[in-house]
Amino acid sequence: MNTMLRKSVLGIAGLAFTGGIFAGPVAAHADAAPVQGTKPAAVAVQGDKLIPHGVQGAQSKIDLNDEQLANAKAIIAATKKAGLPERAAVISIATSLQESKLENLGHLGDANDHDSLGLFQQRPSSGWGSPEQITDPEYATLAFEKGLKQVDGWQDMPLTEAAQTVQVSAYPDAYAQWEQQAADIVAHNWNS
Repeated sequence: MNTMLRKSVLGIAGLAFTGGIFAGPVAAHADAAPVQGTKPAAVAVQGDKLIPHGVQGAQSKIDLNDEQLANAKAIIAATKKAGLPERAAVISIATSLQESKLENLGHLGDANDHDSLGLFQQRPSSGWGSPEQITDPEYATLAFEKGLKQVDGWQDMPLTEAAQTVQVSAYPDAYAQWEQQAADIVAHNWNS
């Protein structure tokens, strides 16, 4: 085989291998089971309105029960009511996935983090509202998103920065692991 032909064959093989490496995670994600109650979503890419920065780090995913899915839909409805874009719903749902796994938590006794309650683990003592208010999914979402709107440039920030600026968590990077699932939930439920 002459040198030119060999280089061409090796070049094509290298491109095929590289393409397989880069397509591997996409193909693996495409075969993944969808979020319960939803249809499979397209993989988000950088520049996407739901995940403009691409996902940051390893992603977590939980199966949602009917109550959790209803809470996610309540977050989406409140986001629309606030006149905010889909990205705000992604940030809100990812935050709630981290804080409560989309469960509207009441007082947890000794396991409670101070006086944190609701979908976002907001604290009455920190001015988020009364216990009754912050355990109302619409109120809690609107309170979280009011804080989000006060963050200059939140639309252009990675999810962890935007969520952390509002939440002031002891684990600021933990929000990132829920970005893909939150985007999938929003993609499947924004227009329903």
